[in-house]
Amino acid sequence: MGPIRSPERTPASRSAVAWAIGIVVIAIIAGLVLWVIRSIEWDRFQQARDTGRFGGTPTIPEELGPVLADAAQRCPAVPSRVLAAQIAIESAWQVDAVSPVGAQGIAQFMPSTWDQYGIDANDDGKRDVWDPIDAIHSAAALNCVNRDLVNAVPGTPLHNILAAYNAGHGAVREYEGIPPFPETEQYVQRVLELAERMPVPG
Repeated sequence: MGPIRSPERTPASRSAVAWAIGIVVIAIIAGLVLWVIRSIEWDRFQQARDTGRFGGTPTIPEELGPVLADAAQRCPAVPSRVLAAQIAIESAWQVDAVSPVGAQGIAQFMPSTWDQYGIDANDDGKRDVWDPIDAIHSAAALNCVNRDLVNAVPGTPLHNILAAYNAGHGAVREYEGIPPFPETEQYVQRVLELAERMPVPG
């Protein structure tokens, strides 16, 4: 008796095997894609898109446009587009944002700073850091407080105002301009770059 041999596969059978393997591979890839999609924090993706991190024109939440336009009148030294960019960079428009160091709300006030500079902008009888109207108006007012405090500092006034919001007016005065802190330098640059693309609030 001769050796037992497996029957040779015909082109049709080889094609069926390749087809089956292809289906399995596609199913695996589809499963991985679904897993990645479910893993992505879509809120953060949308925040990045709306704050212009992917380029293009950033988006101002519809309900905040009039608030920003009104608040910017408190401090003409910081145009409304810059104020909008400032808030977008601070919190990506999240009214409940809390930073790792404890800054709170859409304008990212530290509790001690809020106690000193927070205002009741919507006249509801309380100063609420979590209320975007109170917080945005307080940020605009603080910008002008900082403008007065760093008025004698050399350099571009707007740059110094933004640096003071991030690092404190004392640091801006100490270093006679934007402090050499990477976070503050990047903050000022990011706000100004975003403001160039930001629509006028209203």
